[in-house]
Amino acid sequence: MRKVTLVDLFKHHITRKYLHRSGIHHAVTAAYYAFDLALQRNVSVDFATKAALLHDIGHYEWYNNNGEWDYDEYRENDIHAIKGAERAHKLLIRLGENRSAAKHIAVAVLLHTDSYLPFPLNGKQTALQEVITLADNKDEQPKGMHHYKQMEISEAIKHLHQLDLKVDAVLAKQESPNEMPG
Repeated sequence: MRKVTLVDLFKHHITRKYLHRSGIHHAVTAAYYAFDLALQRNVSVDFATKAALLHDIGHYEWYNNNGEWDYDEYRENDIHAIKGAERAHKLLIRLGENRSAAKHIAVAVLLHTDSYLPFPLNGKQTALQEVITLADNKDEQPKGMHHYKQMEISEAIKHLHQLDLKVDAVLAKQESPNEMPG
């Protein structure tokens, strides 16, 4: 049984504060994409869904003097993956997540993008990190518009509860002993 669920993560005030900035809809959608991709690639659905939910938890607000989002300034100076990895790790540990799991999830948050690095990550990511990158990219829209899609908190909790059930079902299937052939 998992110590920390997606709903546990989402209900924490730190998560909600920062996901509100980066887009709750995008975070929940990325978590669903990560579940499917993790199944296809034989990656931990637990780690993948958590990392995808938290992947943008490090976003800053990049507004210009007119109060409008400055996408170019963001693309040039953003380091959200670094801050996000730190926040994700601290949050997971605080909620009681296994330390090794928290590390893998936080590093997947750190390496879900190479936009802040002076070199591309091509071929250097683990399977988990690739899943988070793909899940993020699958929901991406031009000029960061995917961060502006709206989702009510109650709807997000409902979707994450359903995803928790799917994750639990996969984990239970993996843990159940194989039946003996008749």
